[in-house]
Amino acid sequence: MKRADLKLVSYSFAIVFLLLFIAAVLAGRHSLAGWPLTLFFIALAMAFRNNNLLKGFSFTVVIFAAVSFAMYYPAHFVQLGNFKLSKLIIPLLQFIMFGMGSELSLTELITVAKKPKTILIGTICHYAIMPLVGFTLVSLFNFPKEIAAGIILIGCCPSGLASNVMAYLARANLALSVAITTLSTLLSPLLTPLLMQLLAGRYVTVHFWDMAWDTTKVVIIPIVAGLLFHFLVKGKIKWIDKILPAISMVGIALILMVITAAGRESLIKVGALLVLAVLIHNLAGYTLGYWISRLLGVKEKDCRTISLEVGMQNAGLASGLALLMGGMSTIGLAPAIFGPLMNISGSSLATWWHGKLPPEDVKNEPKEATALT
Repeated sequence: MKRADLKLVSYSFAIVFLLLFIAAVLAGRHSLAGWPLTLFFIALAMAFRNNNLLKGFSFTVVIFAAVSFAMYYPAHFVQLGNFKLSKLIIPLLQFIMFGMGSELSLTELITVAKKPKTILIGTICHYAIMPLVGFTLVSLFNFPKEIAAGIILIGCCPSGLASNVMAYLARANLALSVAITTLSTLLSPLLTPLLMQLLAGRYVTVHFWDMAWDTTKVVIIPIVAGLLFHFLVKGKIKWIDKILPAISMVGIALILMVITAAGRESLIKVGALLVLAVLIHNLAGYTLGYWISRLLGVKEKDCRTISLEVGMQNAGLASGLALLMGGMSTIGLAPAIFGPLMNISGSSLATWWHGKLPPEDVKNEPKEATALT
């Protein structure tokens, strides 16, 4: 079947499932409504996958399918027999961080040392803007203490891996993006617990050294193992290279489903307001990251990179730390919402920027090519 035909069939199925969902809701059959809603998102993701313009949104739509299913049928994601599914979160996060380490190369690490000024601006903006915006939001919104701590926690975490993909799509500086993500991640065992102690200590008890060790074992140790894998094994066993990204995506989806199921009741109570606060947090990161770097004389291409690096957090790490703090169903809610939302906003921003060449790229284009565009 041709790609265009697959896209048409997928959109048709999506419409059918959406109509079935609406019919189930109107009929009051809420116990059945979760299935067509989940299948609607899956069909929509397949349609997006076959659309060059919307391809970048496909994984985000799959996440919506996963979260929707967990909201309707939470019992399936709390435990399996006598095994609590929350025990999978930390190993899955460690595997995702291992995957990040395996994608790094010596060339990318050397980049950190070559352009220290711009990298430091991006990293300082990241760890200054997002924690302070999170603290400001919880001071304005009257959230329960643990949910407020979750908003601050997502702000205190390092850059998310998705920012590298968005930087590429936005015609930003991909090498700089990777460098800021790497540096902010390596600094997280120190800065994340320190900022949490300073800003969230009034809402929850923060044990600095415990959180520092938790961050180290979830982030640093797996990344180092991934680096060793990159130098010793990467490229030699092809099927491993192909399967690592797929397992990471499944891991992210499963983590979100477990956290959503655990925090379902709290999410129903404060859901709309929490979504609003998280969205403001995310958009403020993009906006302040861009304009502060512009004011500091950073070129357009790098401003785009810093904007995405500031606004896009490692929601998976925040979820894991929330679990280790004993607040998966409360502290973990803001990270669970932030992940899908930042992918939508980040993809949208990257797509908009993709159509606008940075001035430095326009200058470097051949005159003939410029005349044709």
